[in-house]
Amino acid sequence: MSNSVENAVQLADVSATTLLRFATAGSVDDGKSTLVGRLLHDSKSVLTDQLEAVEAASLKRGQEAPDLALLTDGLRAEREQGITIDVAYRYFATPRRRFILADTPGHVQYTRNMVTGASTADLAVVLVDARNGVIEQTRRHAAVAALLRVPHVVLAVNKMDLVAYEEKVFAAIAEEFTAYAGELGVPEITAIPISALAGDNVVEPSAHMDWYGGPTVLEHLETVPVSHDLTGCHARLPVQYVIRPQTAEHPDYRGYAGQIAAGTFRVGEPVTVLPSGRTSTVAGIDLLGESVDIAWTPQSVTLLLEDDIDISRGDLIVPSGDAPATTQDIEATVCHVADQPLTVGQRVLLKHTTRTVKAIVKEIPSRLTLDDLSQHPNPGRLVANDIGRVLVRTAEPLALDSYADSRRTGSFLLIDPADGTTLTAGMAGSSFATEKVLTTVDDEGWDF
Repeated sequence: MSNSVENAVQLADVSATTLLRFATAGSVDDGKSTLVGRLLHDSKSVLTDQLEAVEAASLKRGQEAPDLALLTDGLRAEREQGITIDVAYRYFATPRRRFILADTPGHVQYTRNMVTGASTADLAVVLVDARNGVIEQTRRHAAVAALLRVPHVVLAVNKMDLVAYEEKVFAAIAEEFTAYAGELGVPEITAIPISALAGDNVVEPSAHMDWYGGPTVLEHLETVPVSHDLTGCHARLPVQYVIRPQTAEHPDYRGYAGQIAAGTFRVGEPVTVLPSGRTSTVAGIDLLGESVDIAWTPQSVTLLLEDDIDISRGDLIVPSGDAPATTQDIEATVCHVADQPLTVGQRVLLKHTTRTVKAIVKEIPSRLTLDDLSQHPNPGRLVANDIGRVLVRTAEPLALDSYADSRRTGSFLLIDPADGTTLTAGMAGSSFATEKVLTTVDDEGWDF
């Protein structure tokens, strides 16, 4: 690799590590939006006209002080009800790091929105009302964070001002949550006592909790290590579009366009196209109209191959020495997000990266019981917000990585074929195994 290419990769890696994606979660009225508003306000990331609009809206509602939650509760229904019912994305920056945050809902029926917000997050902030402690929705949010393999979790024990800033209240909640999240496999948990309304330990250290010697929320967000290894991941390019201009200037041009989901591709590298298994070599890489020797995630590129082989949308281009196995039998842990239940024998569509295939739910071996983390065997169906394990049989082979190895190429969606409703978010690779012998796909492509 040339020095210029090495420098480009290093600069890209530095740029990536300065960005932190994080999501907030918690039960209704735990103060998620207020915390986010406080972060934006105290870090001076709020424009003057935004603050003036919030102040005016607060006065109209009879509040003397600005309601900082209004900085993130953008929907009119949210402002009127005083709750968050959608994922509110916000961007802000400090001299030390850039941030993209997702303020997710607290209602049980909107847990699906937390799945959306946390699916790309490097860190999740789970809020707990100090007066209520760890409740079922807290456990649900911890389970979702663990399921989505969010590498860092912050427990923000909010409204400490309403429990007289008592250390023992914070310690008891932190101990219970840490034990529970540890059983789920959450790799790192940081507990911080805060008052989002008063600003204690959000951006500035609290004068009321001298017994706490840890970081503020913002300090932790600025310093938590976030690794975006652009070169060490399994390289994957889901083909989105085949480019064949067939012009006099480019009569033989045939390129395969898409966004690199993970890893790095180089000119001259042997590659395999899945699920067909055909092989070739990268002859060229086009990036923004220019030819380059190397490209990495999340760049959108066009690969040119030395051989003219049959490739279409939904195929996956991977390095020949690092190709995932193809399968029609997918075992996964899932979070059901639709109002209609998911049942054994149900016909669905399975969307993996740019590929969508017919599938049937063959088994639902278990559903997670959040109270004690036990598995309820063979529930027969999953309802909205249930977390469980499924076995799905697809009509065509798919090349899935384990979700533990790649959040992008290890995830999939189950979709209602009748109306296109998203039913279930799945993470490939589960700890259970089935001994049931599955039959093959028939001519109809549905009864497997």
